[in-house]
Amino acid sequence: MPTKQELTPAQREELLNTLKNRFKKNGSRHEGLSWADIKAKLDANVDKLTVLHAMETTGGEPDVVGYDKETGEYLFYDCSAESPAGRRSLCYDREALDARKENKPAANALDMAAAIGIELLSEAEYRALQQLGTFDAKTSSWIKTPAEIRTLGGALFADFRYAHVFVYHNSASSYYAARGFRGALRV
Repeated sequence: MPTKQELTPAQREELLNTLKNRFKKNGSRHEGLSWADIKAKLDANVDKLTVLHAMETTGGEPDVVGYDKETGEYLFYDCSAESPAGRRSLCYDREALDARKENKPAANALDMAAAIGIELLSEAEYRALQQLGTFDAKTSSWIKTPAEIRTLGGALFADFRYAHVFVYHNSASSYYAARGFRGALRV
């Protein structure tokens, strides 16, 4: 599971270049936003760079997808075409992992998200992401699950098939090689 480690100057520079290039390449995801403003915010919140680095190294390809005028925060989501490769084959949460008697996965989505420093996307956030491109056309991603569903043993996941976003349910203890999770970070 990824851990938060302070970045070396070289890692920091490489990450900032990656984020800048991705920002430029995918302008439709963040129309009206300025890289200079985002970089200034990142420079003032170096701890968030560590989180973005963990998102990047687990295959998330984080990118800016919006700006919250009320809080003054930029929103980063995992924008990899498919569910991040370094975050797959996970059951939903610790309770589900502990309930498995055999064939346990290595980890669970909620604990891994917390270790990285991100939150799983909600259904609304997942649907908003799908307005910015096509994501999870071959994979699926766990999403935040309402307590009333989780209490009954289930969890939600979503994907994009047939030009439509589908939200499904599964046992929270299930895991598949093609199911991971996407996260959000506010900076």
